[in-house]
Amino acid sequence: MKKISLFLILLFLCITTTYAQKTDLANVEIPVIKDDRSDRTITHKGYTVSYNYDWKIPNWVAYELTDWEVEGEVPRYDRFKPDPMVPQNLTATTDDYKYSGYDRGHMAPAADMKWDEQAMRESFYLSNICPQNPNLNGGVWKDLEEQVRDLASQKGRIFVVCGPIVNDTSKTLGENKVVVPQAFFKVLLQEEKGEIHTIGFVYENISGRKPMSSYAMSVDEVEEITNIDFFPSLPDKIERQTEASVDFSKWTVKKQ
Repeated sequence: MKKISLFLILLFLCITTTYAQKTDLANVEIPVIKDDRSDRTITHKGYTVSYNYDWKIPNWVAYELTDWEVEGEVPRYDRFKPDPMVPQNLTATTDDYKYSGYDRGHMAPAADMKWDEQAMRESFYLSNICPQNPNLNGGVWKDLEEQVRDLASQKGRIFVVCGPIVNDTSKTLGENKVVVPQAFFKVLLQEEKGEIHTIGFVYENISGRKPMSSYAMSVDEVEEITNIDFFPSLPDKIERQTEASVDFSKWTVKKQ
């Protein structure tokens, strides 16, 4: 009888540990850069940013978006300014973008920060901004941002990591030489019915419009392109399984 009881206790502990590993997603969105680029991590109220002093743009921006945050009603701020946590001699300014032909493209969108006034203001820090093709910024990139908000509303929460892809630092803007990315990535993680699902997207920094599914790829593929390890706090087995392939059907918005 004692042996059976001990077995049941050990089985319970095993199941509980496995369940905790699968569902403990605290800070799961924070990635790890795998090369020696400039990397200063800054935490703001609504997002965390890895800022690159050499490029004057972020390496990545990460945050969790919940269903109640999507319902926020804080009005758009629309005042871009340098991040006070970045030294003045190492930041972009709004003048760098003037007459450049590029938008000041948010990585963490202002519309994802309308749940709090401070989070909204901080989304306009230039550490969260990249030079972005206007057609991309107002087109398919915006479509993806809206899709993420719809998914957060339906799933309860979505974990987001996004940023620029820089392969050539020769094209820059303004006096501060703000690097123009060649492309942008966004990777997402959701938990549904105890299962973890991930997906990645890569968009060239050019005009164009294709179906959203054509920009989708596995997180492993995005890691190969960016040299960034996404969702490293996941248990190794789950990380390997979920990042190796992609099921786009898990990321479509269900019609009401």
